[in-house]
Amino acid sequence: MHKHTTLPNLMQKIVSDEDLQSITEAVGYHDTSRTFTVRTLVDFFLLAALHEWKSFRHGADVAKMYGLPTFHYSTVSKKAKEVPYEVMKRLFALVVSKCNRQTRRSLRFPKALRIVDSTTVTVGKNRLTWAPYHGERSGVKMHVAYSPEQQMPSDIVETVGLRHDGRWRAAHRRTNGSFEDRAYFKIERLDRFVEQKQPFVIRMKDNVEIHQKKSLKRLSSSSSSIVADFTCQLGTKQCRSKKRHRVVIFQDANGHEIRVVTNVLEASAEKIAEMYQERWTVEVFFRWIKQYLNVPTLFGTNEHAVYNQLFAAFIAYVLLRWLYHRTEKRTTSSLTFLSFVRRFFSGQLPLEWKSEMAAVLFEYARIYGRSMPNFG
Repeated sequence: MHKHTTLPNLMQKIVSDEDLQSITEAVGYHDTSRTFTVRTLVDFFLLAALHEWKSFRHGADVAKMYGLPTFHYSTVSKKAKEVPYEVMKRLFALVVSKCNRQTRRSLRFPKALRIVDSTTVTVGKNRLTWAPYHGERSGVKMHVAYSPEQQMPSDIVETVGLRHDGRWRAAHRRTNGSFEDRAYFKIERLDRFVEQKQPFVIRMKDNVEIHQKKSLKRLSSSSSSIVADFTCQLGTKQCRSKKRHRVVIFQDANGHEIRVVTNVLEASAEKIAEMYQERWTVEVFFRWIKQYLNVPTLFGTNEHAVYNQLFAAFIAYVLLRWLYHRTEKRTTSSLTFLSFVRRFFSGQLPLEWKSEMAAVLFEYARIYGRSMPNFG
């Protein structure tokens, strides 16, 4: 299996030409190119993420080595600007839906909960004049709903870097339950979540007032990190929650107190603390994609070019995670995800992993009726 072309080929098997055509038609984009098509653009950005290409020019110089057609760098630059990034965004959603059907891990808390957080990608202020950030920087922000069950992003919304997290989340409706940080905290949202029966675990801001506190009964334990567990109303007289909410206060590994509010009442305070600390997996995810998928290196300056590249990087992550999970289940030897990726692209995967990966891919082809000639 050739390390250079595996993921673009896998992408072609998961997303058929008919799927891609349906998406472009739905977005209203008509692909008139016969050589550098939307499919080629997707492959280009997948390879750019995986192999850390430095620019459109660099990608064009090495394209032939990776199975892409020969083209001038201005061709891919123009295409990236021209194709609405909604195409790549919908491709991401389609890949996630197909890969998540078969990827699960065992968790001991509600599966509906998603971790909601954001990451910012910044460049010099003159690179993205439409996305000013702080000081001499410009930047964009990717708001991610991350599934700890699948260990994958389940939804992503793009904004400019200065867009406040709370304003985005207030308008976002697709996540039915979530772990969230302080930036997303808003009292009226808590009441709405209770009314809508949406489970949540959200870190409270430090200055939030507590009203009519009532402690909950719990078994004390000297080894527990729990400081307090009670119900209350939140906020000042001018802006106070109409509902009573559960607040759990616990200490993290460094002894710092963390206050979270939740409507999950059936779980112990220790379980609530454990659930919230699962939120840090999204921080690991953000560090991973920035370190290994070339995310900080933005090739284009136009909005479509930037978001096309970023959504393609997230697609690459989902494909890698899917391939890892599906192969891991069939092997007796253990590899971490990071070790798998490093060995995968260096051609040093153990023989058992190579064999089982091939079996996974051909099984997928058989189930979905896709051909697998010259895969990889």
